[in-house]
Amino acid sequence: MRVAFSADGVSFEAPQNVSTPASYEDGLRLFLDLARRCAGDRKVEAVCGGIAGPFTEHKRSLIGSPNLGDWIGKPLKNNLEENLQAPIYIENDSAIVGLGEAVSGAGRGTEIVAYITVSTGVGGARILKSKIDEKALGFEPGHQILDYKAGTTLENLVSGKSLEAKMGKAPKDITDNLVWEDLAKTLAVGLHNTIVHWSPQMIVLGGSMIIGNPSIPLESVERCLKETLHIFPEIPVIKKAELGDFGGLWGALAYLKSV
Repeated sequence: MRVAFSADGVSFEAPQNVSTPASYEDGLRLFLDLARRCAGDRKVEAVCGGIAGPFTEHKRSLIGSPNLGDWIGKPLKNNLEENLQAPIYIENDSAIVGLGEAVSGAGRGTEIVAYITVSTGVGGARILKSKIDEKALGFEPGHQILDYKAGTTLENLVSGKSLEAKMGKAPKDITDNLVWEDLAKTLAVGLHNTIVHWSPQMIVLGGSMIIGNPSIPLESVERCLKETLHIFPEIPVIKKAELGDFGGLWGALAYLKSV
């Protein structure tokens, strides 16, 4: 959890940064404590943020989440509204980070940005003219199937969680360049599909598997994409995310400006 207060809607004060509890009740209690601590004696006018997973139609609760099983189906938006007495805006965490990168980070100045994060899992969103694009339930590019016979998804093949399961050690401890080159080839296939579906001007790549050390080499991803993508004359601009751990806070600020 990263929680911060903005007094002017342009910047935010020093964020509180803590691990997210697996328990919904513990997590709700912790978030409320952090929010009140950040606000102090100032009135909370609105709350915006992101959480992992797709939502119900009116974004009142999660309908799925790979790492927060106890949060699924819980009345998150209702509980926040009751306790903070302010409008609550909740988005998918990758989408809110993507918005931050599109508006204030690597994608600033670009109208159509595809943000893809490769970390414990794989997520992302399409950002159109500084807003998260419309969708029925959510964007889940990591769940695109790359092997239909086995049902293997992009996330199954390039996420940090899958790599650790395959290699038996954390990604940060894997120094074999061939492993990272192979991941680049697979990620390029997933990005190829994203490009033909979303037609972005730029792809911003974030997450520990991209900006960590070691990481999936961007130049290898670009090379493989150029060899794979034939329907369009050129690949989109590809950049690394720039906002680090606070992309979601910048995204929340941008979101609130649009409501």
